Amino acid sequence: MMNIEIWSDFACPFCYIGKRRFEEGLQQFAHRDQVEITFRSFELAPDAPVDNDQNMHSILASKYGMSLEQAKAANDNLTEQAKAVGLTYHFDTMIPTNTFDAHRMTHWAAEAGKRYDMTERLFKAYFTDSAHIGDRETLIRLAGEIGLDAQAAATMLESDAYKDDVRRDEQEGSQLGVTGVPFFVINRKYGISGAQPPEAFVETLNKVWQEDHPLTLLNEEGTESDAACSDGACHVPGAQKTTE
Repeated sequence: MMNIEIWSDFACPFCYIGKRRFEEGLQQFAHRDQVEITFRSFELAPDAPVDNDQNMHSILASKYGMSLEQAKAANDNLTEQAKAVGLTYHFDTMIPTNTFDAHRMTHWAAEAGKRYDMTERLFKAYFTDSAHIGDRETLIRLAGEIGLDAQAAATMLESDAYKDDVRRDEQEGSQLGVTGVPFFVINRKYGISGAQPPEAFVETLNKVWQEDHPLTLLNEEGTESDAACSDGACHVPGAQKTTE
């Protein structure tokens, strides 16, 4: 079994794009049925308020010292990148917020085998639906939409449950050198940073698989002879053997 951990944040536009590109690459991987995927928590802005009176353009402009026009152009570019992988971004109506409770929600959903579904729903809620994913009523509604018990979700959010799990993910990510997201870790051995194209994921997945499943020769290869076929193998007489 191949284990792939994905550190991401729901307020990260490249994380949703990277998720789609990874999924496209995974579909091209011959052994995809032997891959286990775990989403890990990462907060780009852990100090962000739940309710924010700024819009996404002004936040970007302030963060990187650019003009509002430049920020809008950058977000338009991200919108086009998202469109290329079948996603719809609405930066004009996006609601910036704190994502800590959303991450807690994914850990809770994992108990019911729904972490992947919850992660996908939260990304869509934030980037496409312009939903306030820092608002607990919104999180409760989203939980219900993927088949989880809404009352149980409300009870969880009112408690301290899964706070340590979120912090543990972030700490492990820090120890592995995760400073930005998305970040993909394969078998705790290989890391892929950023929303790479699908072929980059396919190449790495194949490399890791071949390393973990080397070809083992069970019988010693016989000596060459003039016969076209011998010892259960066929050769071209006089041809030079090559290895790749």
